[in-house]
Amino acid sequence: MSNLIQSRLRRARGTRAKISELKIARLAVHRSNCHIYAQVIDSTGSKVLISASTLELEVRKELINGGTTAAAAVIGKRIAEKAKILGIVTVAFDRSGFKYHGRVRALAEAARENGLKF
Repeated sequence: MSNLIQSRLRRARGTRAKISELKIARLAVHRSNCHIYAQVIDSTGSKVLISASTLELEVRKELINGGTTAAAAVIGKRIAEKAKILGIVTVAFDRSGFKYHGRVRALAEAARENGLKF
């Protein structure tokens, strides 16, 4: 594993340790070069409650490229709407060691605008 990946995973471990103390659901984000993924995971960390990604058929019809900030904003909106349906309002934002910048930030802001609190 490269040093960049190791340092990102080290940062993610610290964040997840703090989130586990809070005992609330977490919104985990992962990004690759071509896609972005978001999951709401329960407070125990053992069950995925909701997921959204740029791989979903409805999203792929709407977007040309899944690796843009516009795509991330769409995923943020979808995850917030799905969370509302389940009655989830408050989550902890787990950026998985990625910088709060670009696509990760776009997803977070879109989720906040559509009713999620973190």
